Amino acid sequence: MTSIGITGHINISAGTVPLVDRAVRDLLAVVAPDELVGYSCLAAGADAIFAHAVLDLGGRLVALLPSADYREAKVAPEYRASFEQLIAAAAEVRVMPFSRASGDAYAAANDALLAAVDVVLAVWDGRPDRARGGTAEMVEKARSAGKRIHVLWPPGSTRT
Repeated sequence: MTSIGITGHINISAGTVPLVDRAVRDLLAVVAPDELVGYSCLAAGADAIFAHAVLDLGGRLVALLPSADYREAKVAPEYRASFEQLIAAAAEVRVMPFSRASGDAYAAANDALLAAVDVVLAVWDGRPDRARGGTAEMVEKARSAGKRIHVLWPPGSTRT
């Protein structure tokens, strides 16, 4: 089994979506479908692109939701249908023990993801951020934990 987790930006531009999708699929394609297990918190943007790719390639998706209210509190109406599709298709859905979405809940979900995976895929522009549980923090934690990490930010990619 090859377990791969995703961290990445939510706010990638519309023109960046196909670039990231292609890069993610190219990386995942080297893993046999019956060996692929993808872990995602199912946020919009990079997490969703990765989750759809895992499923499309025949892998198993494990969803790690940061809090009990994540769907209601953080899933935007324009992303709701895709989110529900991913939840329904996930082989497993784990909810962190937080009633409300928060930086602590995101950090806990990231920690759970990091503990479960062999490889971390980061869709990251390389810039630091101050958000607890954000992409830059997750990349640093993955590096500190000695995880294999692939940072993807295809040429021409931008954030909104």
